[in-house]
Amino acid sequence: MPDNSADYEDSDERVPEFDGDDHPARVWNLLWLINPGDEDAALQQFDAWREARAGAEEDGAGEAWLWDLKDAIDWRAGFHVDAADVESFVAALDELAARWNLAIDWGGDLDDEDFTADLDVATLMGTAYDRLREHGYSLWAWNTGGGSHAGWIALSRDDEAMLALCSLLGVEVRPGSDAF
Repeated sequence: MPDNSADYEDSDERVPEFDGDDHPARVWNLLWLINPGDEDAALQQFDAWREARAGAEEDGAGEAWLWDLKDAIDWRAGFHVDAADVESFVAALDELAARWNLAIDWGGDLDDEDFTADLDVATLMGTAYDRLREHGYSLWAWNTGGGSHAGWIALSRDDEAMLALCSLLGVEVRPGSDAF
């Protein structure tokens, strides 16, 4: 059996310290968390975000930076779907989970109208959260402030770091089991 005791250590070393004045560095750290083990993808998304932000006066001003980030990561490390668009949500999460060779068990046949009749994105987020946790990942939702759902996936061991970083970034996040 491999030694995976490091995954279970209760250590403050896992929660990185962030410079409160360096917004791009915080965004980079977020990208690093939502692209575990894939620095190239994180770098590509960071470059796309910086390019989108090139005309902005302040990187951390308002929420525009977050919507630019959403565009940079959409379907690659994050998702953004209409609250009623179950099909797009499932497709996006299946695509994201496939990065780690995972398949989400949605609890039934999504082609069965009887099964999907009462499903909504928030309910499916809870299902995805539970299934991903079984494999060491956490589904996160961020507050879009409207009729849509958005989020990303990170390693469960980074939950505290995710909460700390998002607090510094001013992004309200919750586990997918408690979607907005």
